[in-house]
Amino acid sequence: MPLMFEQQPRETAKAFEAFKLYLELGPARSLAAVSRKLGKSEGLIERWSRHHHWGERVDEHGKHISALTRKAEVQVVNEFALEHAKRRASQEESEWQIRCELLALAREKIQQWREQPRRLGTLEGIARLLELASKLGRLSCGMATDRTEKTVEETRTLSIEFKAAIEKIYGQPVPPEFAKPTEPAIDIAP
Repeated sequence: MPLMFEQQPRETAKAFEAFKLYLELGPARSLAAVSRKLGKSEGLIERWSRHHHWGERVDEHGKHISALTRKAEVQVVNEFALEHAKRRASQEESEWQIRCELLALAREKIQQWREQPRRLGTLEGIARLLELASKLGRLSCGMATDRTEKTVEETRTLSIEFKAAIEKIYGQPVPPEFAKPTEPAIDIAP
């Protein structure tokens, strides 16, 4: 069964062409404009409009386009979030690997320092290696890196650039629930 705004089983090709023209005229549409453009009488266009429920079909078309737009927006946002999550996981894994290498290096230097303290670096240098390894490990695990910092969940909406791209692609404004920018929540203890 065709969608309500597609050609209906008992609708002639000419009546459907008239409806398509009516639909394409957008918000400024009128039966008189369709009549003028097609060179048909207004009475005929009015009959076709009543008989084939043009008003309801235009509404259904608008709802259909809105649903498709929402679906596309959700898909774009989901793809963006998935790509962001992949990049974040890759970054976290890289930081974790570097942390492991730094710990191994620090252990090796500690052992060498014990064996020959005058020929190698200082304990301060080794402490810096351990501090860096700890910080990278905590960052890669999503943990706070210092006592004044708290890990806070944040909710973000579409960035201004992303919103503009969606509007450019689909020609319609982004729904308000997606358009409000939010500030990240940061809580710093005194």
